[in-house]
This record gives sequence, structure tokens and C-alpha cells, in this order.
Amino acid sequence: MKMMATLYFLWLLLIPSFQILSGYHIFLVSSQCLDDQKSLLLQFKGSLQYDSTLSKKLAKWNDMTSECCNWNGVTCNLFGHVIALELDDETISSGIENSSALFSLQYLESLNLADNMFNVGIPVGIDNLTNLKYLNLSNAGFVGQIPITLSRLTRLVTLDLSTILPFFDQPLKLENPNLSHFIENSTELRELYLDGVDLSSQRSEWCQSLSLHLPNLTVLSLRDCQISGPLDESLTKLHFLSFVQLDQNNLSSTVPEYFANFSNLTTLTLGSCNLQGTFPERIFQVSVLESLDLSINKLLRGSIPIFFRNGSLRRISLSYTNFSGSLPESISNHQNLSRLELSNCNFYGSIPSTMANLRNLGYLDFSFNNFTGSIPYFRLSKKLTYLDLSRNGLTGLLSRAHFEGL
Repeated sequence: MKMMATLYFLWLLLIPSFQILSGYHIFLVSSQCLDDQKSLLLQFKGSLQYDSTLSKKLAKWNDMTSECCNWNGVTCNLFGHVIALELDDETISSGIENSSALFSLQYLESLNLADNMFNVGIPVGIDNLTNLKYLNLSNAGFVGQIPITLSRLTRLVTLDLSTILPFFDQPLKLENPNLSHFIENSTELRELYLDGVDLSSQRSEWCQSLSLHLPNLTVLSLRDCQISGPLDESLTKLHFLSFVQLDQNNLSSTVPEYFANFSNLTTLTLGSCNLQGTFPERIFQVSVLESLDLSINKLLRGSIPIFFRNGSLRRISLSYTNFSGSLPESISNHQNLSRLELSNCNFYGSIPSTMANLRNLGYLDFSFNNFTGSIPYFRLSKKLTYLDLSRNGLTGLLSRAHFEGL
């Protein structure tokens, strides 16, 4: 019993230096590298092709340094097991497909291989890393069908397979399995980024698939995925959504008012989606909404409502839409507003003088509208770097005072 008490006391002393896991975030701890972990890391490095002159991490891994847990890009737990690899932007071009050493790091919880140049399919061996909570393979050059084996990573909290760079001419795709089968076991998933992945085989059923299998989803990013509308009501089951990006998809849909019921919604971007009908004003009033982008939807109508005090909006982009009406004086209630894009719309009336109170404003484009009256002063907007008020009906004097201190 005395020995047990001593061990318990030592355990309490060690708790502060233990790894602390919150979601997929892994905090660095002081630990001693195990020989087998070091050997696997060196084998993994040896299997890869990369430019050592540009590498900031891999090039510095060497057998002469005994403490592999201190190598750049490597994180270990208290027991010396490798739990995270951050190898993004390391100019890796090949070798990942046959890297049994990587797939033997069974304690790995976080793997980041983003922004490399593999130009191969996603290796099926990744499914051996069953403890993964965070996987980022974005813009890494992976091509072709996403393997079904990836769906065996049932502990994933964040998955990023985005491919949005133009020089990848063979995008990733989900055909067999399709999206529904791919995510059906991923109930822990909170953040899903599939930008640029071909989901065309899913047609309009993607909403139902997400709401059925991912009830805890907070981040959804499906830009340029070839999905279609409408925006099905089943999305209302995703109560925790805070970040939604669906740009560059031919949704051919109205914007449903239920987005206003997502109380955690901070970002909604639906640019270039062939949206139609009238945009619900209530969405502007979501108290935590910071970024709203509806640009390049010529058939989308709407107006900007009167805002409540202490608004959260930082960015509003309505350019190239059919929005109209006047700009309310209460726009100044969004004191954090830094970017306001209303070009090529049908706004009219005077530009509110209260805009002079927007101290964080950095980018303002009201060009190609029907604004009239004088130009307000922006002397308090010390961060203003871009201002375009051209092609309106503005009148009055324009003096140095308008640009004082900018």
C-alpha cells in the first residue's frame, strides 16, 4: 500500500507535464524519444524524395541527434511515442505510397502533409493509423479516387482533403465510395474540408448524407465540388454549424431562411453558386456572423436591413448580385467591419455619414451603383487601403480633408 501511495503521489506530480488533448489539438510535452520511434522516423525520411535545400524540417532529422522528439515537425507524448507529424510545405514529391514506416507509427494522432507535390493517389496504408484525430492532405498533389480505407479512421475530428490549386489537373474524387459511404462511420468528425474534390456523383443528396452521418459537424467547406442544389432542409439537423463555404457550385437554388437559425454561424460564403430568389434578411442578423459572401450571383435579390448594436460582421461581399435599396445608417454598428464589397449592384441613396466611424475599415468598393450625394469623410478609417466609389451619381466637393491621415 505504501508503494502504491508513493506511485500515486509521483503520478500527481507528473500530471502538469503530460500531454493535454482538446479535440485534435496536441500540446508539446517534454519526453524522451524511443529507439523504435526514431528508427521509424529515419526510415520514413529515407523513403521520401524532397528538396533538402528547401526543407525546414526533414533535412534536419539525423541519426546523430538522439532526441527525435525535439526534431522539427515531430511531437511525442510523455512516453516517447510520436503522436504528431507536421510536414507541410516540405517539397516532398514521392515515396509516400510505399512508406511502411509512416504507417507503423501507431500512436500518431495528427498528420499534416499539406502543400507538397506527391502526384499519386492517397496511400491506402494510412488506414493503419487508427488513432488519427487530425488529417490534413490538402493541396499535396494527391489525385484520383479517395480510397475507401480512409473511412476506417473513425476517430477523425478534422479531415482536410482540399485541392484548390490550379496546377492539379486530376482532382481527387468520391465516386466509389460516394460521399455517403465515405463518411458513414465518421461520427466524431467536426471539421470537413473537401474543396475542389469531385463530388458530382453525389448530385443533390449531399445534404442528406451530411446531416445523417455527421451530427456534430461545425465546419463544412465544399467549394468547387460540382455539387448541385437545392439546399435541403435536412441541413437544419447540423445544429453546431459555425463555418459554411459552398462557393463555386451550381446550386441553382434559393437561400433558405433556416441559416438564420444557426446560432453559432460565423462564416457563410455562397459566392458564384447561381443563387436565385430573395435573400432572407434575418441571416444578416445572426449575432455572431462575421463573414458573409454572396458575390457573383446575378439573379439573387435582396436588401441590407437595419442592424442591431454591437454587430459582429467583419466582411460583407455582395458584388455582382441584384441587391438594391439604401445602405442603412446602422452599418456603423459593425465596428469590426474591415471589408465591404457592394460593386455592380443596384444600391441607391446617399452613403451614410456614419461610415466615418468604421475604424477597422480596410477595403471599400461601392463602384457601379446608383449612390448619390456627397462622399463622407473616412478620417477615422486609418486602415483603409482600397477605396472605389466610381460609376455612381456622387456630387459635391472632394478635398484633401477626405483623405487626411489615410
